[in-house]
Amino acid sequence: MMIIIAEFFVVILKVLWAIVTAGAKWVVRPKEKSVAGQVCVITGAGSGLGRLFAKEFARRRAILVLWDINSQSNEETAEMVRQIYHELDTPITKDGPVGGVEEVPPFQPQVYTYVCDVGKRESVYSTAEKVRREVGDVDILINNAGVVSGHHLLECPDELIERTMVVNCHAHFWTTKAFLPKMLELNHGHIVTVASSLGLFSTAGVEDYCASKFGAIGFHESLSHELKASEKEGINMTLVCPYLVDTGMFKGCRIRKEIEPFLPPLKPEFCVKQAMRAILTDQPMICTPRIVYMVNFMKSILPFEAIVCMYRFLGADKCMYPFLAQRKEAMNNNEAKNGI
Repeated sequence: MMIIIAEFFVVILKVLWAIVTAGAKWVVRPKEKSVAGQVCVITGAGSGLGRLFAKEFARRRAILVLWDINSQSNEETAEMVRQIYHELDTPITKDGPVGGVEEVPPFQPQVYTYVCDVGKRESVYSTAEKVRREVGDVDILINNAGVVSGHHLLECPDELIERTMVVNCHAHFWTTKAFLPKMLELNHGHIVTVASSLGLFSTAGVEDYCASKFGAIGFHESLSHELKASEKEGINMTLVCPYLVDTGMFKGCRIRKEIEPFLPPLKPEFCVKQAMRAILTDQPMICTPRIVYMVNFMKSILPFEAIVCMYRFLGADKCMYPFLAQRKEAMNNNEAKNGI
């Protein structure tokens, strides 16, 4: 009994120390690690956050492996990356071993593009095999690809529900199974899950999207615990949970107009810069803006009816309805054009 009590107090001390350490990182910014020369796979790299992640990692001299279902947009991202590489591709000099000056070879641009439908397991595994064969072992995996159906539950075709679940959640299992074994062997790597605040707390009208993001977060957290249990301290995990990002994915989504100036949609560039800071400092989780942490905490302790009252005050209860209406109108217009 005394052993259990002693262990309990040790645990309390460790918990307090973890809280103090986390708080200190908010005050003193940790040093960012180098990813130069490391192989970084980014899914959904052809647009949106994926493209911005690619540009940020390129500026840090990582070797980029870009996956997207759209070949043209993926190549456009690759061209942007090559331009960044070109700007870095200038010889520099440093002091030589005998007091002279020697020239350091210029940075060699390396970016690879692959057409991959992460919604298809076979496509993920075959593309991963090509990457291992043509590029090498993967150091960083950014699970970023995502879709949204844009339909109310009872109006949403089953195929679109399945597609949302597969791309936003199941694909994380397949990409991780493809690249994690080598990370475990080397005890080195970093897996990033780009989820959403809608994976922490939900709203009406996007049941499939919320479920897929809740699933992705559950997968991420369970895998994080598994790595800790395996004592693989060299493999890091970062969970990215942004508020609504202005990429056009949820175009039309609106909260209460009086509140919107205080909670505007996030600029994609800001969102990615915050995520990069978290990744490069091995931060386990990043919510943007920070009020998302508070909302998630309040959801955990308040009664459901209290949450409903807060949603209604903020206009968050039906914030997706304008977006859903726009998607429905666009679909009807397309059907009308096809029928002419």
